[in-house]
Amino acid sequence: MRKQKGEGGRSKNRPSSSRLAASLLPAGVSSVGFGGYLGRSRIESSSTAEESTPFSDVDSEVAQHLKRLGRKDPTTKLKALTALSMLFKQKSAEEIVQIVPQWAFEYKRLLHDYNREVRRATHDTMANLVIAIRRGLAPHLKSLMGPWWFSQFDPNPEVSQAARRSLEAAFPAAERRLDALMLCVNEIFLYLDENLKLTPQSMSDKATPIDELEDMHHRVISSSLLAVATLVDILLGVKLESHDDENVNPEQKLVSKARRATTSSAENMFSVHEYFLEFLKSKNPAIRSASYSVLTSFIKHIPHAFNEGNMKILSSAILGAFQEKDASCHSSMWDMILLFSRKFPGGWSHCNVQKVVLNRVWHFLRNGCYGSQTISYPAIILFLKSIPPEAVVWEQFIFDFFHNLWAGRNPLHSAADTLALFNAVRECFLWGLYNAPRYSASGDQLNHLPVKLVHEILVGLLWHDYLLSASLKTRDEKLVKCDGLAEDGSQLFRERSQHTLDACYPTTYVQELGKCIIGILSDISLKKSDLLNVFCTSFQKDCLEVIQEGDHLLKFHENLERIMRFFRLLDQHALQKGQTWPLHCLTRPLVIKSFPVIKSMDSPDVVRLLSVLVEIFGPITIFSYSGRTTDEGDAESKMKHFLQMFNDDFIPWCFHGHSDSSNSKLDLLIALVQDECFCEQWCSIITYATKLENFSVSESSDNFSRIELLAMLIEKVRERISTKKLGHLQKNGSLPGNWRHNLLDSIATFVACHSFSGVTHAKFLRAVLGGSIEDDQICFLSKEALMITFKGILKNLSLILTTSPFHWAKFSCSLFLSDGSMDFSHIQEPSSIIQFERARFAFEVLEGSIFCLKLLDEDCSLISSILAALFIIDWECSMTSHLGDDSSESCKYDADVKISVSASRDVVNNNSENQVSSKLALGRSMHAFCHKISTSFWRSLSSSIISRLGNILVQTIRCAVFETTDLSVNSVSALCSEWFLSMLEVICRDHTELQMLLDQMLSESRSWPLWVAPVFHDGTWAAKIQVKTVDMSTNELRHHQFVTFVDKIISSLGVGKVIAGVPDTPISTASPTSELVSCFSSCTRAWLAAELLCTWKWRAGSASDSFLPSLSQYAESEASSSVINVLSSVVKILLDGALVHGAYSQWISFNAWTVSDDDIESIQDPFLRALISLLLTLFVKDKIWGKSDADVFFEHVVGKLFVTTTVNRPCLRILPFVLSVIIQPLLESSELDEAKEDVSLVTARDDLVSKNILSWLKTALTFPSLGSGQTGQQDLEEWIQVVISCYPLSVVGSIGKFKVELLRDIGHPERHLLLSLFRKQRFCYDACTASNQMSSAASSNESSFTLMLVQMIQAKLTAVSVGYCWQEFDEDDWNFVLDKSHKWIESSVCLMEEIAEDIDDVVINCIATEDLELIKKKLEVAVQALDPLPMHISNTALIILCLLFQLDELHVADNVEMLQSIRSGKWAYIKDRIVGSVLRLFFATGVAEAIANACGGEASSIVASSRLAHSHFWGLVASFVINSPVRVKNAAVQSMELWGLSKGSVSSLYAILFSSRPIYSLQFAAYSILSSEPIRHLSLVKEGCLDGNAIANPESDLLRSAESSVEESFCLRDEISCLIQKPAAELFEMDLVAQDRVNVFLAWALLLSYLHSLPSSSTARERLIQYIQDSVSSTIIDCIFQHIPMKLGASNLKKKDVDLVVEASKAANAAKRAISTCSLFLYVESLWPVGTEQMASLAGAIYGMIIRLLPSYVRNWFTSLRDRSFSSAIEYFTKTWCSPPLLLDELSQVKETVTADENFSVSVNRTAYEIIATYKKEETGMDLVIRLPSCYPLRPVDVECTRSLGISEVKQRKWLLSLTAFVRNQNGAIAEAIRIWKSNFDKEFEGVEECPICYSILHTTNHSLPRLACKTCKHKFHSACLYKWFSTSHKSTCPLCQTPF
Repeated sequence: MRKQKGEGGRSKNRPSSSRLAASLLPAGVSSVGFGGYLGRSRIESSSTAEESTPFSDVDSEVAQHLKRLGRKDPTTKLKALTALSMLFKQKSAEEIVQIVPQWAFEYKRLLHDYNREVRRATHDTMANLVIAIRRGLAPHLKSLMGPWWFSQFDPNPEVSQAARRSLEAAFPAAERRLDALMLCVNEIFLYLDENLKLTPQSMSDKATPIDELEDMHHRVISSSLLAVATLVDILLGVKLESHDDENVNPEQKLVSKARRATTSSAENMFSVHEYFLEFLKSKNPAIRSASYSVLTSFIKHIPHAFNEGNMKILSSAILGAFQEKDASCHSSMWDMILLFSRKFPGGWSHCNVQKVVLNRVWHFLRNGCYGSQTISYPAIILFLKSIPPEAVVWEQFIFDFFHNLWAGRNPLHSAADTLALFNAVRECFLWGLYNAPRYSASGDQLNHLPVKLVHEILVGLLWHDYLLSASLKTRDEKLVKCDGLAEDGSQLFRERSQHTLDACYPTTYVQELGKCIIGILSDISLKKSDLLNVFCTSFQKDCLEVIQEGDHLLKFHENLERIMRFFRLLDQHALQKGQTWPLHCLTRPLVIKSFPVIKSMDSPDVVRLLSVLVEIFGPITIFSYSGRTTDEGDAESKMKHFLQMFNDDFIPWCFHGHSDSSNSKLDLLIALVQDECFCEQWCSIITYATKLENFSVSESSDNFSRIELLAMLIEKVRERISTKKLGHLQKNGSLPGNWRHNLLDSIATFVACHSFSGVTHAKFLRAVLGGSIEDDQICFLSKEALMITFKGILKNLSLILTTSPFHWAKFSCSLFLSDGSMDFSHIQEPSSIIQFERARFAFEVLEGSIFCLKLLDEDCSLISSILAALFIIDWECSMTSHLGDDSSESCKYDADVKISVSASRDVVNNNSENQVSSKLALGRSMHAFCHKISTSFWRSLSSSIISRLGNILVQTIRCAVFETTDLSVNSVSALCSEWFLSMLEVICRDHTELQMLLDQMLSESRSWPLWVAPVFHDGTWAAKIQVKTVDMSTNELRHHQFVTFVDKIISSLGVGKVIAGVPDTPISTASPTSELVSCFSSCTRAWLAAELLCTWKWRAGSASDSFLPSLSQYAESEASSSVINVLSSVVKILLDGALVHGAYSQWISFNAWTVSDDDIESIQDPFLRALISLLLTLFVKDKIWGKSDADVFFEHVVGKLFVTTTVNRPCLRILPFVLSVIIQPLLESSELDEAKEDVSLVTARDDLVSKNILSWLKTALTFPSLGSGQTGQQDLEEWIQVVISCYPLSVVGSIGKFKVELLRDIGHPERHLLLSLFRKQRFCYDACTASNQMSSAASSNESSFTLMLVQMIQAKLTAVSVGYCWQEFDEDDWNFVLDKSHKWIESSVCLMEEIAEDIDDVVINCIATEDLELIKKKLEVAVQALDPLPMHISNTALIILCLLFQLDELHVADNVEMLQSIRSGKWAYIKDRIVGSVLRLFFATGVAEAIANACGGEASSIVASSRLAHSHFWGLVASFVINSPVRVKNAAVQSMELWGLSKGSVSSLYAILFSSRPIYSLQFAAYSILSSEPIRHLSLVKEGCLDGNAIANPESDLLRSAESSVEESFCLRDEISCLIQKPAAELFEMDLVAQDRVNVFLAWALLLSYLHSLPSSSTARERLIQYIQDSVSSTIIDCIFQHIPMKLGASNLKKKDVDLVVEASKAANAAKRAISTCSLFLYVESLWPVGTEQMASLAGAIYGMIIRLLPSYVRNWFTSLRDRSFSSAIEYFTKTWCSPPLLLDELSQVKETVTADENFSVSVNRTAYEIIATYKKEETGMDLVIRLPSCYPLRPVDVECTRSLGISEVKQRKWLLSLTAFVRNQNGAIAEAIRIWKSNFDKEFEGVEECPICYSILHTTNHSLPRLACKTCKHKFHSACLYKWFSTSHKSTCPLCQTPF
């Protein structure tokens, strides 16, 4: 058994002997050693103590457990110990005491056990034992006490603590424990002595591994030694008081006896074990540590054991213990050595000190004490003190000691280790320095030693290591003499110093080293000051040499940093303690010697050193004596000398040109300024720096450098005032006003008002102005100078705008002059470069002083002008950047703009490229700066400043929107809206300010607004309809730009803020509505909403796309809150506008029953179009308004229908549009509305609607019939349109399931009047038609249009009559409906067929010219013949047919006798003709696109786009196509083939299915025909690819050669093959819902449906499968799983634990259903409109079909996956959702379709997914088990032979492999594979030879026989196998005989 819980060495948590001894002491007693107070009783020995109780008396259960303790297994031991513990608690003491002898035996043995858990449990059991028996332990105490005491020192803390608890359980009091030890001392020593004699081999009699034995032995030895040491310390440490023999009490006698026994036993052990020297040599550190401890105890308590006989051996062993390298032993090692040196100083003479002691000490120190720094370094000073003086040569010893100690340092050690080292160095150095004479026979001879110590150790080692002085020359070649490492000490020092330089010292190390040096120096200065000069001389010389060497010195900067850090440490640890020696001995002499050198240098580091000295010691203290005598003078003289030096030396030196050290010089200059002479010093600085009388513009003059330095100085002053780090300037320097000076004002105004543009001047102005941050309110200029300076800044900023190419930018400059305070008329600069530089200069100044603006007066217009200039320059630069990019786009949008874009290009090109880029960079900087300014700054500005700033910016933006013509509309509006929003974000503080800015922005102008103008009346905004038309030729672009701008503003701010004028914050419902209305009514802008809706479309957008959805969204929230009825105002404005302008649009051409966006676009009148679109949104689309709103609006409109008794004709034209929208909500019942209003009022309104409709019907009946030519025709048309609009029809339903619903119920009076109107118009219809045909040749286009309108009216009247009055129809009515409906549809069919023929002619005649542009133009002309009015009429006819089909399908006609006769008569005859016409129409539009597609995608897109305007009509067509009977489809296909166009029916279907501009209803119709008979067998295969003979007889025409056989691939049509074989890269680049991706999925759906329709054994199916396997990439499956989000890593979860996302869930269900139904039709039908969920469903369904029809294809794909997480997710998905139904289906097919016979049988195990196939032939047979995996078909099927009879192993293996190949390669059902395999067997028994390549008779893929025979060897091969052989071997020889084939 290997290690389980053994110990590899002594644990650090192991209890030491001293700690255990302390734990055994009585409480409160320390003077008597371990025993303390011994007590008054002791345990008496008994003669029966060692007697053993017979084992037969032991309880049988206990005995059993005791026997189990002898087992080797630790688990058994632990269980036995646990059981014993329980028994000890349960049984009585009398029963337990009998087992103590046996337990003692097991106890001793268990203490040596390797497993620590066993040892711990042993002690726990021991504790329970002693608690149970108590005094019964006494007879056995001596036999137990030895192991018990030994166990207290187990290296494992848990075990030792358990042992201690067991001992304390027996003897709770410390006195009792001590008594027990003294009583059993001999037995304990005897037991421990026996342990020390043990060997690893003697510790176990069983086959224990040697490594475990060694660990056990090490533990026993170390624990025994510690037990001995502790026992000696306890028992011999007891001090006895001297008493007469008569007065000695029993306790003292016991102690004396124990001490004698201890001494005797210890001496005996000491001699027997040869002084423990062998243990000292042990390789185990725990044993060595214990040996040190036991020797320490012997030295301390038994010193007489060390005598002359053994001293030589012991002294060498003890003093030579420094070779110990284990840190865990060093504590006990040091105790031993130090105690030995103190006890036996003569012991040093018994050994070779140099060899045995010193060499080992030096190695110990040089190796950093081997990791025990915190233990060893504090002991070193004690070691030095314990060395006898005569033992060493002191001088050599002390230097060797320090060099080796220093060599052992490691800067990377921890802070504690570093601190311990430097404390040891300091203590040892001072001890050696002060005690050197004591260790010498003659003190005079060693007077040089202290100096040498300071020179070589303090300077040479410590100081030079601190200074990193690698480049300095060493003064003494004897510095380094460590073990002869180098003869040349100087060279070694250089090498070590170089190494030190290369090292990276931690900060802690350097700091502690410096503190160590300073501590030594401070101590020397107090005791031996003469030695201090030795260090100071070297210090000054080293520092001066570093300064003189400068940058030539390696790591010069680091050297100076160390020097400065040293002076700071001096300040902390010497100066602050009142010591003056650092100033007099170090600093002042160093400054006197180095200052001339420092002045001559240009080094910032040395200047910074000077600043540090000034900061620490003060400038007057240092520099008042610089260069003079050192005699003390009075304070005045000191100050005078200092000021003279300050003016004569420091100021010129610090202002002498700009250099690297200038920054440091200015810091020094500020440090030199003192409170006592502040004014005088600051005036001197300013006077010298400015010298205004010689100031020059030239930047090369000295003045330039002085100004720059002055700016830097002022910035430093500002920083120190702000941070209050003024040093010596706490009084005068802390007040900013004291730093102001007239000379500063003069120079600032001079720079700001003259043509300065340098960086230096900007930096100076920023410095004196301040305000770079918000808290910086320190300005060094007076208010007058401040005003002049900012005026100059504004002037320079404006220069860049005066030369802008944009009119609005120049216009903004005039806005700065509104207060007349400034005049820019004289600004004329010859160079734009100078203007730009001056503007950049002004911005640089302003960027660093923006918050200084707050120091100006609040009414000062400068603030608003400067801030506005920043915004406008940013805007101007941003627009400039768009000039070149948008010029072409602008021309495309506005071809009539007279201003050439080339002018704007010239503007850009006139400037250099660098200048333009610099200008744009300036604009970006200004933009970032404006938005970086804190919000609190803007809020701190007064309202007047904000108001004027907003006015300037708003006027500028308006001018930019209206006047900018160089950019596109979208670019201008986007830029200006971005400007406006950013302006609002910055300066707008509340809702009121926002509304004021919006009012300014939306105010009237020449080009705005065009339709509705705002009028402010009585505190509110009203609307005024613009009657006069505006000249759009000049104002259209401006108006469109502004509308686009406003639309973007509304999109960003929201309708609530801009239109309703309400804030975003929620409005309290506690406020009355009237108060809220009064609060915000002045901000409401209903006129703006009406203006945008009337504009409808602009060049960059439309109201329907952007504004109307936003308005609707706001209306929902408005309806819920009922705060402000903005929408009502908008609707009324639009209605009034429509009435004023007079609507001329014809409602009858408006498709009111299925309103689309295209129908809205057809309304020409802007007000009417806006009104209807808004009403549709409110009532129909979003259903925001209800019945009550419809009632109110109906009354409002009807009230305007008559003016007195005259019909308001504009209102009459508008009324049908309005009614078609509101009629349904108008007549529906609303419980909510009835609850809100009085029931009588609701009833009255309903009666009002009914009365008006009856009135309108009667009015229409008063007019003559349409087309009669009588007067009043126009009135009749308008009234009939009103009537028709009152009877709405709704076409609802999905693709192929359209249904027409009646949206209202009518009574008999209405029905009677409506039927009368229909019959009246019907009677006149034939006569009108004949008249129209007679005059058609002479009729104009206008009259043709009128006739079309009449037919449209008649068609819609017929539709509503059929819908609402069909029960009243007679036979003539029905005949009329059927005839006219067919005729109306036929007209569109003829028109579409003519267009198809025209397109065919265009393509055939022009394709040879290859002029695609000409073809596209002709195609556009051809499709223009598709007149919308005939399409509208046909659309109405299709709705009528939908009604008729509904009546027919619901059999409602069975109850009407007249309809029953129509159904059996004319309806039965005409129904197929009408559907056939619809199919002709469908094929005609498809073939037109297919023909055009021959000329490219753009050409086909022209034809496809012509259908988009009539999408609803084509939806109805598609519905009829989908539901058409098969016979009608056959007839339509045949007629297409007879038509004779260049494309046929299948091409037309593919053109619709894969159209570039698809209509999804037509797509599904095309798919339904392609996937069903009779088209399906022709839909995929090219003509002639698979003829009827091939299908009928699959084997009739065998391939003549292998190559031709395989290369003859399945021939798909081009339309589908290009999608099936699309490259993988293109597939993955497609968007997941892109039309191309949809087309690929549709192509696969067709392919899979076609494959499923083919018979399982047909050649066509095999060839198609082979084509897919060989030619079609499996990338489609990767694409499928792009649509199915998979949870990677979900394979280990249960199905119930995995929640699929929506797309994955839909895909899973679709796959499951597709597998079960083997159909994709449902998911193709639900594909449109295309979305992620729909695509996921289709993807899942396709995946299900693929794994059902092509399992081998999917398996090959799956095995090629390399991503494990992805493949696991695929497997989990398939196994969970797809495999279960697929497996059930496969097993069902096997059971149902595989036919058993006398030779073959098959059985199925559904639970295990197994198929057992049994084949028997004569006397042979075998059973094969086919096991389907749970994730079938991803994993291969396993085939196993469970039984065989009479079949050789070779044949059995061949048959097994054959079945495996058939099953795994089968792309179809498993049942088919089994049938083919059986056929293969049958043919083998019939004697057919197998193919020598695949070893099968039937090919595993195409199931062909081997037919191709070799002419030489006569063997036959499969053609596919032979071709593969030829391809892979690259030769055409027979695989067997190798002859040419």
